[in-house]
Amino acid sequence: MRLATVADMPRIGTLMRVSGAELFPRFYTERQAASAAIYLTEPDITLIKDGTYFVYEAGGEIVACGGWSKRNKLYTGSGSQQDDGRLLDPATEPARVRAMFVRADWTRRGLAKAILDACVKAAREEGFRSLSLMATLPGVPLYHAFGFQETRQTMVPLPDGVQLEGVEMTYELSQ
Repeated sequence: MRLATVADMPRIGTLMRVSGAELFPRFYTERQAASAAIYLTEPDITLIKDGTYFVYEAGGEIVACGGWSKRNKLYTGSGSQQDDGRLLDPATEPARVRAMFVRADWTRRGLAKAILDACVKAAREEGFRSLSLMATLPGVPLYHAFGFQETRQTMVPLPDGVQLEGVEMTYELSQ
């Protein structure tokens, strides 16, 4: 596992699309899965430039990716908000876990947990007290197993009008 670089963006995008195409249809309708595969699988260069995004490589391929953010944007596909780039206050606001994807044939090998461990360590070092995220349904079991607590179930509006079930979750860094 290592920090992602800007040069990794095409391979990260490919992994996100492949993972989404494999996993989203298991949890969502065909229309929802197709929309999510478009709007939730775009790499965010800000995470990479901030040095908060990790990739796991095997055999020269990126098979898992994910990270955290010290900025206000909660998830890719949430649209563009005026304060998305605002730096969060570690004393009063949670850091964000963002864009976790694992290729389906690499799931259940501890890669996502290793990425989450790295996110926890880095966010703690930056002074954050908690993490928050918006989970898609494929990720909920992972986050529960890691220790995230569900704060609410919600419908996530995507830019094409499709509504996707999501779960807001938090994790206290004092754990």
